[in-house]
Amino acid sequence: MYWEEKYETMPREELEQLQLERLQGVVNRAYRNVKFYNEKFKEVGITPEDIKSLDDVRKLPFTTKDDLRDNYPYGMFAVPLRDIVRIHSSSGTTGKPTVVGYTRNDLDIWSNLVARIMVAGGVTKDDIIQISFGYGLFTGGFGLHYGAEKIGATVIPISSGNTDRQIMIMKDYHTTVLVCTPSYALVVADRIEELDIDPRSLSLRTGLFGAEPWSEGMREEIENKLKIKAYDNYGLSEIIGPGVAGECEEKNGMHIAEDHFFVEIIDPETGEPLPPGSEGELVITTLTKEALPLIRYRTRDITRLHYELCGCGRTSVRMEKVKGRSDDMLIIRGVNVFPSQIEEVLFSIEGTEPHYQIIVDRKNRLDTLTVLVEVSPEIFSDEMKKQRQIIEEIEEKLFSILGLRVEVKLVEPRTIQRFEGKAVRVIDNRKL
Repeated sequence: MYWEEKYETMPREELEQLQLERLQGVVNRAYRNVKFYNEKFKEVGITPEDIKSLDDVRKLPFTTKDDLRDNYPYGMFAVPLRDIVRIHSSSGTTGKPTVVGYTRNDLDIWSNLVARIMVAGGVTKDDIIQISFGYGLFTGGFGLHYGAEKIGATVIPISSGNTDRQIMIMKDYHTTVLVCTPSYALVVADRIEELDIDPRSLSLRTGLFGAEPWSEGMREEIENKLKIKAYDNYGLSEIIGPGVAGECEEKNGMHIAEDHFFVEIIDPETGEPLPPGSEGELVITTLTKEALPLIRYRTRDITRLHYELCGCGRTSVRMEKVKGRSDDMLIIRGVNVFPSQIEEVLFSIEGTEPHYQIIVDRKNRLDTLTVLVEVSPEIFSDEMKKQRQIIEEIEEKLFSILGLRVEVKLVEPRTIQRFEGKAVRVIDNRKL
């Protein structure tokens, strides 16, 4: 078992002293090694020496996804490229990804943190773990993979897709732990039912699910259909990937690795810190990252923190499931999608009108994205072949930017509802 008891059960007074020391260190490194932070600190009249207590974090400027995008690809790195041993990335708002670098030490820490959340969810070295996340620039697959190996468990790096093969491997290799998105877990469950396989005949006992929002009702359905215990976890590519927080067997919120991340809850409108127990936007400062230290990173995720002692004995703060976002980002099958990305593509296509609507739904357990696009009267009355060409052009451009298949439907002019105030661009029909 992988269990960092010293840090996971550290008394809060000691933990806060450790956080302060590490905060002072990361602020100093960012100030000296990252031009962006050096300039930002000077703008607000701050030097690393001004950080004398944890409360002083409020003096530091926020970092946003736009800052990462504006410094694409390596402008936010605090170490030379020769010290970077891995690069991952996530989608950005205009097709440019946010680039994340890791030193050797960063990868070791990442493995430790993922191992922690896996052990908290009851995983042991005797488990056979089937990782059904995609492997590649997305942090999910590799993050969980190395965490599982850290524990000493057996890893099946099957990657995503091909559900029948997933089930065959699950059955023949005696998989005990399934790692994927919660929506894909239900796809697997439904297919097992269609194949008339009794889930009790499988060796599955635990599931670790993340990369998209899911409800308690969805957890209950997964557990009932697959006859397993399902645990939630939280992470962001920009911060480290999976491993930022995860549920223990109490299933009473996700423990945040506070020895590596300093967290705040702020009012998303004013940016002011809110009192403990308040619902607001989660802000994270990395305390140990070498390659990409982030100061007061605005996650845009809305949640609440609980500081009461957990029944499992861990003393770290717990975050509730994310309730929503303070921006317009959507998470579709683990992919970050911004309406602005879709808008940019539509505006580049001749004949489309500046009116569109994005419909998000959940069909056959998987999230779907449909874009309704108004086109000029000439195009709408044109032959079907011409319309089909426009649809295919939009769909291909969207796929190249999002990495996600989107259904496009052309509609007549003025059929999308107009609003006097802010346009309602997104209709999300999922019951999250």
